[in-house]
Amino acid sequence: MAKIFCIANQKGGVGKTTTTVNLAAGLAKVGQRVLLVDLDPQGNATMGSGIDKRSVELSVYDVLLESASIKEAAVKADKCGYDVLSANRELAGAEVELVDLEHRDQRLKMALAAVEGDYDFVLIDCPPSLSMLTLNGLCSAHGVIVPMQCEYFALEGLTDLVNTIKQVHANLNKDLKIIGLLRVMFDPRITLQQQVSDQLKAHFGDKVFNAVIPRNVRLAEAPSYGLPGVVFDASAKGSQAYVEFARELVLRAPTL
Repeated sequence: MAKIFCIANQKGGVGKTTTTVNLAAGLAKVGQRVLLVDLDPQGNATMGSGIDKRSVELSVYDVLLESASIKEAAVKADKCGYDVLSANRELAGAEVELVDLEHRDQRLKMALAAVEGDYDFVLIDCPPSLSMLTLNGLCSAHGVIVPMQCEYFALEGLTDLVNTIKQVHANLNKDLKIIGLLRVMFDPRITLQQQVSDQLKAHFGDKVFNAVIPRNVRLAEAPSYGLPGVVFDASAKGSQAYVEFARELVLRAPTL
């Protein structure tokens, strides 16, 4: 049975997609079978996995509208070692088309049920807004991994996300919970970041992952080459941190 996790944060620019593709590559590197689901119409996770979103024949859009199965639509990211259910601009139209359909918030969950024996982990890259697409991700997941910067505005965004997760848990998905908080773009030289990090640990305890992702130029460069940092430069500090995070998640997975 695959562990299905959303990578979500209602604040933009916190490295959700960077975390999704690098965690997928890190998990593949430590021997896990991984499916990455790109639920963002911008398709950044698709492009960041080395797949041209303009040339894919079937995408998550077709899966949500039940004109294709995940087995038919998923493609192998050859250099990265994981499968991708890709997204492109078509997906923006799915918002409108899903409104009148039955089980509109359960479409992804039903599709994933057919392939959950084929993977150890399914990672869902959600858009920053709370939309029908994000709702499909949250309804199909066992939990949410929250990448966040150690800044005070990020704490406000976290409060909004926790409230959203509580609502989805109460009304749509009883399994949904916060799996953990991942500190990203971290610079230990900045006193404020250290203070916010300490506050997170004091408040959330073991919900804060031990792995910390440093601010790293190589991670930022990697998407322009269509690769996760873990594949683009395995020796970079940021890449090594994501592989450590992948190992930590594999160890925690049985109890999640």
